Amino acid sequence: MTDLYSQAQALFPYTQALRRDFHIHPELGFQEVRTSGIIAKELRELGLEVSTGIAKTGVIGLIEGAQPGPVVMLRFDIDALPITEDTGAEYASQTPGLMHACGHDGHAAIGLTVARLLHAQRENFAGTLKLVFQPAEEGMGGAETMVREGAMEGPAPVRTLGLHIWNGKPLGWVGIAAGPVMAGASSFKITLNGKGGHGAIPHLSIDPVLAAAQIVTALQSIVSRNVDAQKAAVVTVASIHGGDAFNVIPPQVEMSGTIRFFDTEVGALVHRRFEEIIHSIAAAMQCQAKIEISEITPPVINDAATTESVLRAAKTVFPAETPDTSPYVTMGSEDFAFFQQKAPGTYFFVGSNNEARGLNFGHHHPKFDFDEEVLVRGSALMAASALEVLKDA
Repeated sequence: MTDLYSQAQALFPYTQALRRDFHIHPELGFQEVRTSGIIAKELRELGLEVSTGIAKTGVIGLIEGAQPGPVVMLRFDIDALPITEDTGAEYASQTPGLMHACGHDGHAAIGLTVARLLHAQRENFAGTLKLVFQPAEEGMGGAETMVREGAMEGPAPVRTLGLHIWNGKPLGWVGIAAGPVMAGASSFKITLNGKGGHGAIPHLSIDPVLAAAQIVTALQSIVSRNVDAQKAAVVTVASIHGGDAFNVIPPQVEMSGTIRFFDTEVGALVHRRFEEIIHSIAAAMQCQAKIEISEITPPVINDAATTESVLRAAKTVFPAETPDTSPYVTMGSEDFAFFQQKAPGTYFFVGSNNEARGLNFGHHHPKFDFDEEVLVRGSALMAASALEVLKDA
């Protein structure tokens, strides 16, 4: 394998310029018109076959090798978040209220750099590399929509690869492990209907606030008393809204939150107990309960064989380093899982924080930023992984 790291270093000015341009001009999910336009233009200038308009703003580029062979998909997400930036960076967002606070600007720039690296290698491999630039990863169903609109067909990949710039770990760290790495996630909304009344005469009302209080407490028993202690799950009630006056019992309370899990059987258990507890307590308190649950994404579970291929690539790209192969898991969610349901694959993390430079704020924070050296590391590792997985597929 050629020295992809040196090639990625040589392309750093290109990668950095793209990243900063995307950062200055963030766009929310399914609205990434400018971003996807730049991506399509860059891919076409390489002479790739390019498809646009998948899931509104998704872009797909194909790199054909010298000989026929398997298809491997590489995914890069491109959307920003509704957050007001507070970094003070020279390349800070110029769009009020929007910010690339998760690193997707870096992912898009890495994807275009990987396209250049792999295009230069096309005479050296057999098969097809399918680069998917996905909109709306941030809980808006971008991956699921792309799958529904045919992103995993024509040609159909046999393996999938994804990466995330990871500010939870320092520059120089790489996390590559088989098994669960990111949680499956659902969002929920609970509506409790009772009977409003005066706060001074509560016996004439049916109090949904009291029911909500008991439900919040009881829901925490699911993880502590129903889920195996050696497994993991989260049930979080993140908002409660009801009433407007200090002396009026409202007729209705709304609650919302999230459920997270790594194991699908655990997920099914949590969802079942969730509904049982809410309906039982609501009935006991003489309220009516309506529950709305929306699946955000299944858990991200890395394929063992693909992960081994990525590990071999990492040892080639970073010969003096040892990748972290311990199960690095986070209750954060990632809709890359929808692609994995169609073709097994691996999702890996590339450390990006630099505490000495103050680049250590977490994802989705207004001060989030990363050490741009990770752009070189991520590009080289993804390109090398693509070639290794293609060879092993």
